[in-house]
Amino acid sequence: MTDMFPTFAELDRDGAIAEAASHVDAHTRAAFFGKVAALVGGATVIGAVAPGFAIAQSSGDVAILNYALTLEYLEAAFYQSANSGGALSGQAARFARVTGEHEDAHVTALEKVLGSSATKKPTFDFKGSTGDEATFLATAKTLEDAGVQAYLGQAGAIKSKDVLSSAASILSVEARHAAWVANILKQDPAPEDFQSGADMNTILAAVKGTGFIPALASASASPGTTGAPSVTG
Repeated sequence: MTDMFPTFAELDRDGAIAEAASHVDAHTRAAFFGKVAALVGGATVIGAVAPGFAIAQSSGDVAILNYALTLEYLEAAFYQSANSGGALSGQAARFARVTGEHEDAHVTALEKVLGSSATKKPTFDFKGSTGDEATFLATAKTLEDAGVQAYLGQAGAIKSKDVLSSAASILSVEARHAAWVANILKQDPAPEDFQSGADMNTILAAVKGTGFIPALASASASPGTTGAPSVTG
């Protein structure tokens, strides 16, 4: 495993991800690194939720959890950068602080659940997106909307009822994040009657396009998969 970002083979230790990727037309795959399967509640409920994850993980769920951990690293680092930069004030500063605390809690919980199987934190480059308030808010809106779509996109692939239940509990929090930042931006916080999910290819392409994860931006598809990255540091 590299120090920056794991290879696809390192993430997919038992081949579960590659198998899922090969059936992309038949199954809605993990969006934004399978966030729905991995996220658990805030810091006050980590202790209660994590044991259920640990007991109930299937091999496929473990692979999804590692995708989710990579996403959580991304989001947590984004808010850490914003909170330390000094460019935010008022509502934006409070949003960044509270949401950042949530993302930090998710990372802590995932690392605890995955133990030695946890993927390493990649290197990030946010390209100035946290350096001014307007750009930060627009980027945060994109990340939070994608997170909500990711929960829905992966829900059908989760085998463990415990993991699914915990994912459902955090989905409402992610949706509130998205609505909160939309309100700050004076946008409609609930523009649709029904929320749609997004598949892995769509979200990975969006993440790759940001350049926030340099190793992912230079990745290519791994043989035998459909759109799954082979990332090297």
